[in-house]
Amino acid sequence: MDMKWIYAMILIISQAWSQEPGSNKSTSAITSTSSPKVYGIRNVSFNQGSAVNLTCSNKTWKDTMFVTWEINKQCRIAFLPGGESVDTCNDGKSLRNTSSFQSYLHIPKFSKKDEGVYKCESPYKGGIEYVIYHVAMTVPPYVSMWLEPKNNNVVAVCTAKGGNPAANISWNHEGNASSVVTPDANELYSVESRLTLPKGFDTKSVRCIVRHPCWELERIFVLHDIAPVPWLLILTVVIITGLLAGLLFILQKKLRILRQCQQLEHSNSPSKPPPTEDVEEVEPYASYVQRVNSIYNSSADLFT
Repeated sequence: MDMKWIYAMILIISQAWSQEPGSNKSTSAITSTSSPKVYGIRNVSFNQGSAVNLTCSNKTWKDTMFVTWEINKQCRIAFLPGGESVDTCNDGKSLRNTSSFQSYLHIPKFSKKDEGVYKCESPYKGGIEYVIYHVAMTVPPYVSMWLEPKNNNVVAVCTAKGGNPAANISWNHEGNASSVVTPDANELYSVESRLTLPKGFDTKSVRCIVRHPCWELERIFVLHDIAPVPWLLILTVVIITGLLAGLLFILQKKLRILRQCQQLEHSNSPSKPPPTEDVEEVEPYASYVQRVNSIYNSSADLFT
């Protein structure tokens, strides 16, 4: 009967939690003076591949009745009285305890599939705590930088691609700067900032400053070379194509000369001698003809 009563209480608390009005404000805690309930809404982000710990309450198990986590309204991880545990997620997440027996949710290797809304319920002696985590993944961007000629000026370009959230780009020189943020299909963001510099400006002193939550400190990038303009790229393609065409022409010419040499060698080779007759086969016939002629001559002499 005791366990049935506990499960009934869990169901009632869960229903009451789902009926509580939401809030779009980010705050660490909102305490109600009319009831011993504490609501918390927290926006957090973690680097891809990092180990993540989410805390529902600072109460220890001495004062806590149970702890249950609902993740993206799809699965639940809970630790109930009597030592019974529930895990319908089965994806590596687990409930653990600190050295002072405070409960927390552990995510071993944070990835894109772990993003979402995490709701925690933790009743304790005298009240109950509700916490909502809006969890996002941070991905460091790839930064590149180059120069482009534009009319009589030079444009310094700095890009931070594939980051989440979008990076912040600034310059160490004041000027006509503009930035564009572009999202992609994977919910990653690319930022391009362009700074127009006057002609003759010392571009070696230009610095691109990039800030991102993945990095504890801002990162400074220096210009090294100028990106090729389109006509240089076209000229390079034409030169490579010409070299390949010349190589192909030389190979074809060598093959043609080789064929001509083979034909010439074939035409200058000596012809085969005519076949000789077998002497043994011819001699009997010659002897027979000789004998016949002798007899014919002898007969002719008798009649003369």
